[in-house]
Amino acid sequence: MWRPIKYSLFPPLGLATLASYLNPDDEATIVDQHVEMLNLDDRPDLVVIQVYITNAYRAYKIADHYRAKGVFVILGGLHVTSLPDEAVQHADAIFIGPGEQTFPQFLDDFRAKRPQKIYRSTENRTIQNQPKLRRDLIKRNKYLVPNSLVISRGCPHHCNFCYKDAFFKNGKSFYTNRVDEILSEIDRLPGRHLYFLDDHLLGDPKLMRILFREMKSLGRVFQGAATVQSILNGDLIEKAADAGLRSLFVGFETFSPENLRQSNKSQNLKQNYERATKRLHDNGIMINGSFVFGLDNDSTDVFKRTVEWGVENAITTATYHILTPYPGTRLFQNMNNKGRIVDFNWDNYNTRKVVFSPHSMTRKELEDGYKWAYKEFYRWSNIFKASFSHDIIKHQLKHLVYTGGWKKFEPLWGLIINSGGLQYMLPLLELLLTKVNNRKSFDYKKSFVASIENNSI
Repeated sequence: MWRPIKYSLFPPLGLATLASYLNPDDEATIVDQHVEMLNLDDRPDLVVIQVYITNAYRAYKIADHYRAKGVFVILGGLHVTSLPDEAVQHADAIFIGPGEQTFPQFLDDFRAKRPQKIYRSTENRTIQNQPKLRRDLIKRNKYLVPNSLVISRGCPHHCNFCYKDAFFKNGKSFYTNRVDEILSEIDRLPGRHLYFLDDHLLGDPKLMRILFREMKSLGRVFQGAATVQSILNGDLIEKAADAGLRSLFVGFETFSPENLRQSNKSQNLKQNYERATKRLHDNGIMINGSFVFGLDNDSTDVFKRTVEWGVENAITTATYHILTPYPGTRLFQNMNNKGRIVDFNWDNYNTRKVVFSPHSMTRKELEDGYKWAYKEFYRWSNIFKASFSHDIIKHQLKHLVYTGGWKKFEPLWGLIINSGGLQYMLPLLELLLTKVNNRKSFDYKKSFVASIENNSI
């Protein structure tokens, strides 16, 4: 189930952020193993590895290899913060939480030959007034959308299954950059297309309203992620569309109020999913809907219902996940306390494997249903059905080409990537992201009153 295009979409920015704290005469290299080979024959002064759960064992092997050569190795990232006692066995130093606060201190300690074993981020976190990202270390030609950026850290919500809560504990869990610094970073990026990697792009409505107003004249197109609640409240999504938003990752997750309450996903409770999708369609914004299977209120009919809803509401792409209790989350703690976790092999914590005992179906039923849902949603008949349910031809064609191209031509994507031609596909993507004006006049005052009457706010 490895999809090369998924991991060639945009460059991650964690190591480029840390590299910005190096001295001008320091030599640095970033290797992204998703898109390039790692040379293990070198002998640098310092190796920094960003660890997430499904690359943890590989990261540990690389760390052990370099430490055996006498190289100082530090590990950081989500998995290290979740399981520091495990990670510290493979590192000379580990970083718990975001690194902007602690990495400069580590560099001072390292140069003075007195590095600590553990660096822990606590209060006073900020991403304002920071040095510029080392974008010169990013190999832009290896990504479809090389202009990735992050303008906030964390999320204002606290879902039980979310990996990020543990990462930001002991300090602020959501904070943003300033508008002037964001615009300065955007100005550094060539081309039109931007990819915001923020967990919740619309998490600070006041900030984003100002930013979208300033971006409106820049001629950029961009993609990002947001919640159902933020799509329905006020007119912020219209401002985003006017500024260039063309595709949005939306965490629908589940249709069950009981599942939402169990997951502490209160921002989705009493929200009208159909109204949110219509509003995005009216603004010409494509939808990547995220759904989770295996919550306690799910039975075996959840797969069919979820797929049918996605097709009927013409979401452009669907991302399905098997519920995964990541270490450090409240979900993991609750399931572990009840003895429901049956697999502690972190390689399997990829949202495609069942690592716990489900409540209302067997493990096999959950995994088979997940695979069926992907195959069914991306069946050509359903792609055509969803595409031609849009009101205008341009939107129909955009949906058909984008959805079909994303999932039905995997061998072609592999060929393009392996031949080094990925950089030449960006103009086609930007063409697909041209504005579709479906928007009708909209009375926000009447909509707000109606929402109150329907208990949807």
